[in-house]
Amino acid sequence: MLGSARAWPGQTETVFVAEEETTEMSSTVTLQRKRPVVLADLVAGSALRDAALVVGAAGLVGLLAQFSIHLSFTPVPVTGQTLGVLLAGSALGWKRGSAAMALYLAAGVAGLPWFADHSSGYVGASFGYLIGFVLCALACGYLAERGADRSLLKSIPAMVAGELVMYGAGVVWLALDLHVGAQKAISLGLTPFIVGDALKAAIAAGLLPAAWKLAGRTGR
Repeated sequence: MLGSARAWPGQTETVFVAEEETTEMSSTVTLQRKRPVVLADLVAGSALRDAALVVGAAGLVGLLAQFSIHLSFTPVPVTGQTLGVLLAGSALGWKRGSAAMALYLAAGVAGLPWFADHSSGYVGASFGYLIGFVLCALACGYLAERGADRSLLKSIPAMVAGELVMYGAGVVWLALDLHVGAQKAISLGLTPFIVGDALKAAIAAGLLPAAWKLAGRTGR
């Protein structure tokens, strides 16, 4: 907006320009306000928040690891860990999610007894699944950052993709550790867990969009 002020005789004329500050300020605020990418971004904070979320996610997986059932025909136990990994990776994003699982792995190897049945250290043939947790969280987080956690139809394939990556690492490690072929490794490290992990994937795929809806942020 342009404006001018007439001076009395003997005074200079003043001309002033008033910028449309309100509009510009509004635009600046809009640009600075970041849209949440994953659920964790809805929590206020920065570095301290991220550290707490990483430690909390690792603790969640450690807690779910204690819900375990040992099967007589395979060295790999049935646990609740996979559900925690799927949720952590998707809710935190690939960086924080994979960091949380790396912390879970490193702390457990160092002696913290939060692997299945309060175990720690190198856990033999099932160790590959712990490595797979990091990859699973990374994959789910990557897909969630691209909107895969906002609807059930997108969440289901994202959870399945994460589990496939996890099983890829787990079954290969099992085969190398036990010195068995691919078919035997699959029968020991994949087939017995398909139904259970399909259920976990379905639960995670349902919880994530529900959380976004609860937060009122379903748009992309």
